[in-house]
Amino acid sequence: MTQLTTMRPRSDRPLQLAAIRLAADGLPVLPLRAGKVPFGNCPACTKNVCGGRPNMKTPGPCVCAYPCHGWAAATTDPDTLNSPAWGQAWGRAAAVAYHPGGAGLTVVDLDNADAITWARKTLPATWAVPTTRGEHWIYQGVMSSANTVRLGVDIKSAMAYARWLGPGTGTAAPLPDAVRALVVKAPAPVRPVTAPVPAGGGVCRHRTPAYLERGIVMAEQQIGAASSGVHTTVYRTFLAVLSAHGRCGCLTEAHTARLFAAAQAKGETSRHCTDAWTNARTRLGV
Repeated sequence: MTQLTTMRPRSDRPLQLAAIRLAADGLPVLPLRAGKVPFGNCPACTKNVCGGRPNMKTPGPCVCAYPCHGWAAATTDPDTLNSPAWGQAWGRAAAVAYHPGGAGLTVVDLDNADAITWARKTLPATWAVPTTRGEHWIYQGVMSSANTVRLGVDIKSAMAYARWLGPGTGTAAPLPDAVRALVVKAPAPVRPVTAPVPAGGGVCRHRTPAYLERGIVMAEQQIGAASSGVHTTVYRTFLAVLSAHGRCGCLTEAHTARLFAAAQAKGETSRHCTDAWTNARTRLGV
């Protein structure tokens, strides 16, 4: 606390002052622009050319001095919060956000009255903070973040940020299994491939079963190795597989199920997988 007093944060930046107080209590904080969005990356970090912190499992700024990379910029370091680069951001900030996962917390974002009613019937009472349209229910514990786990309910914990909207009421209860279960999804059904069968009964004359198997394995590995731009990687991989095998009839539902499973393991939804597959087929005309 002596360090905070010595550094004397500017009194004309109330959000900066609030952020420093929260950081002293252990909440990693960051500034938000109007519209509840983080500040954009600085020129040195544009398009994550610096390596990008959001793809890492631990929060914190990269080597630049600006609050880059969204949630990953969240910090409790008073020197960073009072630095000139962050001072410029605080001067234009519209709100303070924090990284729940970095503080060992999970926020259940209840976006409307129906969601609140559901939570009161289903989840244990915990620390509750009113929001513009609903409430944040905050639990002690970390889990994966996910949007729309049910109508009007988002989960904000690891690799996510939540707005600080005040102290609220109550005490954070342990994270219940009922909340963790919200992000566990059953395997999605796979749309079968209906590529045209060429003359010759669909026999792939220039490919062998071993070649196809190697192609599927390589596609699974390529998707699994993606550390950024997962959407783009999935689409391009689907496009490559369909380009090689989409017209000869050798792809089966089992093959597409493996590709969808690899994409979903990287966080893609069933809808994203289906859209990427459909868009790739449309582009190739298969």
